[in-house]
Amino acid sequence: MAAINGKTTVTGIIGWPVEHTLSPAMHNAAYAGLSLDYCYVPFPVHPDALGDAVKGMKAMNIRGINVTLPHKENVMKHIDEIDPEAAFIGAVNTIVNEKGFLIGYNTDGRGFMQSLAELSIDPSDMDILIIGTGGAARAVGYCLVAKARNLCLHGRTETRVVNLANDLLSLRTNVSICRDLSEAGRFHMIVQATPLGLKEDDPLPVDAARLKPGQIVYDLIYKETRFIKLASQRGCKSFNGLGMLLWQGALAFELWTGVRPDVEIMRRALLQATGQPAKR
Repeated sequence: MAAINGKTTVTGIIGWPVEHTLSPAMHNAAYAGLSLDYCYVPFPVHPDALGDAVKGMKAMNIRGINVTLPHKENVMKHIDEIDPEAAFIGAVNTIVNEKGFLIGYNTDGRGFMQSLAELSIDPSDMDILIIGTGGAARAVGYCLVAKARNLCLHGRTETRVVNLANDLLSLRTNVSICRDLSEAGRFHMIVQATPLGLKEDDPLPVDAARLKPGQIVYDLIYKETRFIKLASQRGCKSFNGLGMLLWQGALAFELWTGVRPDVEIMRRALLQATGQPAKR
């Protein structure tokens, strides 16, 4: 990254907490790789200060902001315009400042789909189970519903899973609710979109004994969770959420700069930040 000066364009991320974020590593590496006079800064924003933070984005002419927990939904009321995809999902993870006019986007679902493409996984004609009903599940569901043969949803809260199913049914009629996870082995792909696994003592989202060799198991958490490890031991094709994190960031980068980043530079920065070995 070039030395910050009076012409440096500022981008960043807001969340509470935000100390754990990996986004500065990959974005600043990508800016440096393209010799762009940009920087990316984490901003810890308490929920009570969210409105003031968004106003500050305008006042300080910050070009772009990523939005992480717990602000993805509440930030929408502070933005001037919401992209239709983000409006459907009900969450914003990227804000673009167009000369004081703020536009909210959600790049999570498209980032997920790009990561599947990179893995040579085509969800067309698959029976797919999504576990979870939050913003991540909605983003992934929005993109998968157009491709999957059947999309089945599972959630702990009946009203939330029914609402998500009805919203996705408005796009396509291949959506149903899976209330019995004993049938998890019948799906071609399982997408784990809950926070389960962030802590080592979290319960498993699905009993690993239900999994079948050859199934695709994609956990949106970007570390190797116990669920991912057990799925791998069962012979599943298992992936964590690092690829989704990478590609949603690449899409945000392009929205802010108008330039496609070098994704390999971003990937290496993420792997280094997480202590994982770089691919050769």
